[in-house]
Amino acid sequence: MIEEEQPKAEAPAEAEPTSEKSEKDQKKKGSFWKELPILLGVAVVVALLVRTFVMQSFWIPSGSMEHTLDVEDRVLVNKLVYDFRDPERGEIIVFTAPEEWRSDPNEEDFIKRVIGIGGDHVVCCDEQNRITVNDKPIDETSYLYTNPDGVQDAPSNNQFDIWVPEGRLWVMGDHRSASGDSRENFMRFKDINRSTIAVDAVIGKAFVTIWPVDRWRWLSVPDTFDDIPEPPKRP
Repeated sequence: MIEEEQPKAEAPAEAEPTSEKSEKDQKKKGSFWKELPILLGVAVVVALLVRTFVMQSFWIPSGSMEHTLDVEDRVLVNKLVYDFRDPERGEIIVFTAPEEWRSDPNEEDFIKRVIGIGGDHVVCCDEQNRITVNDKPIDETSYLYTNPDGVQDAPSNNQFDIWVPEGRLWVMGDHRSASGDSRENFMRFKDINRSTIAVDAVIGKAFVTIWPVDRWRWLSVPDTFDDIPEPPKRP
């Protein structure tokens, strides 16, 4: 009779000596602390590159864009988009303001809405008190400031009829009665170059409000800027 072979018990694995295990753990910990400065350095470099070339947050210090942007809002700005194209009408941009626009020399960065681009004919106002761009009226009621009594700012309290030079932008705040912008500076200087900003001065496009949380929203271009015609022939 063939007897059934009984399974042989495996020999128990020898426990790793405590001293060797402790030594390995110490090496792992040592390796982590050696790598940590490198990891932190890489993280800092990446953050700086993103901030310098891709995106940056900006704090709103004034009421010139109310209530699209309120005081102490924070917006995220795309700094890369204008490496591939120029700013477009209706976009909200951050730019380095000319020194003569600043009430405080340290306040370099301004935020406004682009109303006219190079070559545009911008006029205030038509019979319905609307600004026109290349003879098309723009309806600004969706974003112009409205005070606590329900009274909305006029598109402009001053008349103007200008042509935007090539490579420059005509910009205005949404809170027209409290905005140092192209319109106000044109009234001061009567000089189209001193009252517009260079495309090269633009830092980026504000595309979302990120703070406070209850004001989070995309900053899209209003429909009224759709289908603006080409500029008419300049007289």
